[in-house]
Order: sequence, then C-alpha cells, then structure tokens
Amino acid sequence: MPELPEVEHVRRGLTPKITGQVIIGVTFSDTVHSGKDAGKETIIKGIDLQSFKENIIGSTIKLIDRRSKYLIFTLENEFGEHYIVSHLGMSGAYFVVEHLDDIGIPNYINHWHVELALQSGKKLIYSDIRRFGEMRLLKRLEDAKQIMSIAPEPFDEGAEDYFLEQLELKKWQQKPIKEAVMNHSVISGCGNIYACEGLHAARISPHRTVSSLAASDKRLLFRALAAALNEGILYGGSSISSYRNVEGQSGQMQTRFKIYGKKTCGTCGGDVDTAIIAGRNTHYCPVCQK
Repeated sequence: MPELPEVEHVRRGLTPKITGQVIIGVTFSDTVHSGKDAGKETIIKGIDLQSFKENIIGSTIKLIDRRSKYLIFTLENEFGEHYIVSHLGMSGAYFVVEHLDDIGIPNYINHWHVELALQSGKKLIYSDIRRFGEMRLLKRLEDAKQIMSIAPEPFDEGAEDYFLEQLELKKWQQKPIKEAVMNHSVISGCGNIYACEGLHAARISPHRTVSSLAASDKRLLFRALAAALNEGILYGGSSISSYRNVEGQSGQMQTRFKIYGKKTCGTCGGDVDTAIIAGRNTHYCPVCQK
C-alpha cells in the first residue's frame, strides 16, 4: 500500500500537469458501471456516477494537496469550491496522458477506472488493479471523516508533542509500539514499511509495549519515523509491489531499506526476525532492537 512518501510524489507529479485545468468530461470503466449497478461502491464512493459527473464537469482544478495517505483535489466552479478526496488503496495510480495507451504499463491500461478529460486535451486517468482505492466528492472538507481524525503531518511544528500526547492515552499503554505508530491518529502517513524502518533506526523492538518506553525513547522514535518518511520522499517512495508515480516510474527507497524485507540486518549483519503485529508482517533485528 502506498504510504505518505509515495502519495506525496503523486501529488508533486500531478500539480504542474493539471493545476488550473478545466474538467470537460468524465468517463467510467465498465467495471465501475457494473459495480455501481450491483450496489457496490466501486472507486466512486458516496455518490452516483451521474451526480459525480454533473458536479465536476466545468470545474477548474485549483489545488492538489495531501493529508497523510489521501490526495485532496480542490475544484472550483461558479458555485464555489468542492473537493475530491482520493485514496490509492493497495494499487491505485494517477496518470496524465493524451491517450490511454500512453500509460505504457499493460496492467494499468487494462485496469483504468476513471478518466477526466481536461481542457488541454490531456486526460487524468485513475487506474487501480485491485480496486481498493476511492474517490469521494465532497462540498466541505469537514465532511471527510476519514481525514479529520488524522494526526498532524510529521514534518509540522507541534507534531512531535502531539505524538507524545497520543501515546499517553490509556488505550495504547499495553499495545505493541509498532501497532501504535501505524495508527494515523498517532502519527500521520506511517504504514508498515516506514514503521519497520523507523523502529530499526531508533533501535526499539516492535514488540515493546508503549508503557515500557521512556519519554526520551518516544522522542527518538518520532524523529526516526519522520526521518524515514522524509528519506522516502527524497528517494521517490518505495516500489515493492505495484506502486508507480505519475510518470509510470518506480521509486528507489527500497534500495535504502535497512530492515524491511531483508534477510540480514543492514546495521549489524545479523539475521532478521519476522512477526505479525496488528495483522502486518514485521521485520526487526533482535540484536539491534531492544
């Protein structure tokens, strides 16, 4: 699943290509149509396809923002601003091309689902192989409940203190620290990959309960997680499965991993252990991480 660095790269790739463009047409794949006809929320959530079309055709794409793993498209028309809040799910990707075949990656060509025709003649295409992604059209961002409870961005002022405050809550005290840091109410945008890397950098076992950590440990961990996420942005995100940026390119962060997906620890060279924590496969070094 794309995490904060990957989604940030998608945002950065889209911004110069589609900001200021007017949406002049909307097309949905047969899969989206058949899903909606069957009463399923396939990609387009919380609204019928015709209403989605009518509300965005003629709108200008004013801004593309990101909140944790969500992309937020600010649209503007004669009635004011409205928003598309989008999550990439497990395998979603956006492309800006003249023709569908220009994507150049067969899986993404075969699994396109939403096409927004732009005034420039280009098309903004959303493809999703596993169809766990979503697009929601909202009149107010306050209605996006999925992003209202998310912690501050890890690079924002005050995010570290917020992290410490959240870890003081009773509900986390006996939970493994790995479970806590993957929760977006604690730290924004940190999923399984960067949680493993951050815990390794802080030399903290993912099995440690939150209550067992001193305040200094928690501060060290926050900074290690933020650094891992920042490094992920610097290296274009990690492409361990199907992630592609707007140009159809893979990221390079996976070449920087010290622990995630490794057999030997990138720090001490010892064997890497694995465990399932909060339903996710966890990699850690029993020598380096205590």
